[in-house]
Amino acid sequence: MNEVADDVQLMQQIRQKDPDALEKLYDRYEQMVYSFAYRIVKDSMAAEEVMQELFMRIWKNAEQYDSAKGKLSTWMFTVTRNIALDQLRKKNTRPPQQSADAEELQQLRDTGAMTEDMVEMLVAGEQVREALLELSRDQQQVMDLIYYQGLTQQEVAYHVAVPLGTVKSRVRLAMKQLQKRLVHWGRRDQAHD
Repeated sequence: MNEVADDVQLMQQIRQKDPDALEKLYDRYEQMVYSFAYRIVKDSMAAEEVMQELFMRIWKNAEQYDSAKGKLSTWMFTVTRNIALDQLRKKNTRPPQQSADAEELQQLRDTGAMTEDMVEMLVAGEQVREALLELSRDQQQVMDLIYYQGLTQQEVAYHVAVPLGTVKSRVRLAMKQLQKRLVHWGRRDQAHD
């Protein structure tokens, strides 16, 4: 059974409150979730809390995951990112965020569905790290600030002293380049299978 089908089956079992299924899911994703959370919160205890909160939410709200909308790992990384950013806000380590900025970031995720897939690969694979190094310095900076440090596009514009439109353009171009590179690598890897 492939991992995606196995993930769907585990979630069905978790919905039925099977603790063994949750334990299997935890064992499968613990390292990746922790690494991803740590990149955002930059603190081992905080990353551990984020990870525990994620698996608690999965246990309590497993029905929120819809396999028709995407892979479980993609959904988990999205929830992990939201928990981590919420934790940063609660600790007041970020400047106050305007609701329009949150909407812009949400729209970016919605229009570029491959973002979550990219995050998943970033945590798991060296290929994405290599692809990021191929971006321009400006694009690398914007991607780092948004996806690793959790800043909004508005905060990035302020931080790097460029117009918001420039930040949006850099993100869009970077995502296109990453997508093209990763699709190319994906095809190359499939040819080797």
